Amino acid sequence: MPVSDDEHIGYRIAALRKRAGLTQRGLAQRIPYSYSLLRHVESGHKKASPQLVAAVARALRVDVAALTGHAEHPLRPDRVAALVRPIREALDLYDLPTDPRQAGASPSDLIAAADALCRDVREARLYQAAASLPGLLTDLTASCHERPSTELWRAMASACRSAHDVTTKLGRYDLAVIALDRMGWAAERAGDPLLGAIRQYKRALSYRARDADHRIGLRMAAHGHHLLEQAGREARRSTESLAVAGQLHLGAAVIAARAGDRPAVEEHLAQASETAARTGEVGAVHWLSFGPANVGAHEVFARLELRQFDEALAAARAVRPPRGWAASRRAALLVDVARAELETGRAEASLASLLKARRLAPQQTRFHPRARETVRGLLHLRRRSPDTLTRLASWIGL
Repeated sequence: MPVSDDEHIGYRIAALRKRAGLTQRGLAQRIPYSYSLLRHVESGHKKASPQLVAAVARALRVDVAALTGHAEHPLRPDRVAALVRPIREALDLYDLPTDPRQAGASPSDLIAAADALCRDVREARLYQAAASLPGLLTDLTASCHERPSTELWRAMASACRSAHDVTTKLGRYDLAVIALDRMGWAAERAGDPLLGAIRQYKRALSYRARDADHRIGLRMAAHGHHLLEQAGREARRSTESLAVAGQLHLGAAVIAARAGDRPAVEEHLAQASETAARTGEVGAVHWLSFGPANVGAHEVFARLELRQFDEALAAARAVRPPRGWAASRRAALLVDVARAELETGRAEASLASLLKARRLAPQQTRFHPRARETVRGLLHLRRRSPDTLTRLASWIGL
């Protein structure tokens, strides 16, 4: 007897699969699940797991909401706790014996899944990424223990980094710290100094809070440079190593800006700009994007923190997004531009920038602290808010 499925996910999968011109076997070949399971899900005889839904959405190039039937933004704040709980549980498996009932996927499939997860994060598909994380982390943990290899440990570090990025964007900073610890555990076993340095960059950014001791964050960024120095002379000169070094300077600039240290901001931005002139746009270093555009985006953020609002707008206008620049990065820049526009008396332009960010990356924008601050500022300016602003404020949870 078919399993009751109030959301009719199987029906939606079938409909969107057919629209894409795929047979059941054709779709099954694009996801890490069997044809038999897909057939039973579409017929309603089995429920679709969040991991399967995420994989199908990715294969069909649609949002998870198109399959689940949720509203425009399925990631409502009241559902975040339930969403991240399985991620926490999966991260806790790192030092436990492998469950013999755990059916492992092939190493190549796991590595590909870790890359796909990074792609979801870069495109700000937070619900999809969060749904994929627990299963992938569990499978990678088992495979790394049972058949360890450099490639699998790198994939494990990558998945932990994605867990950090997702939980940070959702405001679960305690879990983000745990994810970075696991990233360090995996990076050490992979023997990859680039991963270790990227982890230091991520750690350092946690010290951009205004009440944090920014000196600790700067020490973390400096240690990231030290890790790169240990990689050997030839490796240090590689484009990949230079890109990570440049990103460490950008992290340091952001931290210094929060502390109001203008000389340090200028120094690190200059170092990053010089490095970017040597590397050009680089977007394939463990899914780290670096180049002139990213330097410009970080400068906008730093100028905002220093309350140099006109300079922030000028820096934003100078940014030339490269082809394929991640939606998460584009949307974050738009949110910063909106703040600069608000502070310089351009309320209409500020609202327009926020709406663009929402269209580009709705899940990320809804949880972005600066987006919420800017909407509050716009509401404060208006005695009577236009319907567009009122709807945006309601959507963002104000």
